[in-house]
Amino acid sequence: MSVTDVVVLVAAVVASVGAVVVLVAASVLVGQVRRLERGIETLRHEVVPLVQDARQAAVHAAAEIARVDAVLADTEAVTATVDRAATVARRAFANPVVKVLAWRAGAVGGFRRLRQPSDAITVLDAAVVPRDTPMGSGGAVREVASRQASREASRQASREASREQDAVERLPRRRWAARALTASRSR
Repeated sequence: MSVTDVVVLVAAVVASVGAVVVLVAASVLVGQVRRLERGIETLRHEVVPLVQDARQAAVHAAAEIARVDAVLADTEAVTATVDRAATVARRAFANPVVKVLAWRAGAVGGFRRLRQPSDAITVLDAAVVPRDTPMGSGGAVREVASRQASREASRQASREASREQDAVERLPRRRWAARALTASRSR
């Protein structure tokens, strides 16, 4: 056997061992790829229903959000309508109520002044009409005093009516706030 034959024989053995190693490695890789494919298939069967459920949940949530948005829009519209109606009612009834209250207070004050004795009239009131005139004997003085009392009573009634109107204007807001607070606590 010559050196070349030995080299060829060693090369053939090394090539054969290399081929066997490559075949074993290929066999192991094929097994690993098959196991990986089974894992991917299992994962796909588990994930696809989860993704579909998540998609349905997102669609349902979007529908609920749209519904809540519509309810909020309706609530805002109702609130605006109630505010406008309250403003219109306040404007429609405030002026006549103030006038009636002022007239009532003026009349009460005038009757009160008429019931008081004539010596309760101030010097300034008496100086308005001289006593030597036909009406100066006390009737004119009482008339002037009555007018002043009516004016003062009207002013007082206007102030009271204004306070009452302010209280009436604040009342619906208080009721609305109380309702909103009660509703938020009940949730």
